[in-house]
Amino acid sequence: MKYINADTIFPEELLKEIQRHISGGLIYIPRPKDAHKKWGENSGGRRIVRERNDEIRQLFAAGTTIDQLADQYCLSIDSIKKIVYCKKG
Repeated sequence: MKYINADTIFPEELLKEIQRHISGGLIYIPRPKDAHKKWGENSGGRRIVRERNDEIRQLFAAGTTIDQLADQYCLSIDSIKKIVYCKKG
């Protein structure tokens, strides 16, 4: 995160109002709530994990054992159980 001097970006009236509340300190201005994205939404990682989990569920439903799935996907047995026994997520 890069620091920016407030007097270079805020109008003078707004800067004076901010200085009434805090003067000489550092403040953090967060992004709007709707600008925040969840993990993996930008990179596609979330989609890849969802597709992998769907594939694991299909293989389990077709008869592949939990041990076989753990070996095939390099995941722990507990991780496979969480994937195949969850309601859908």
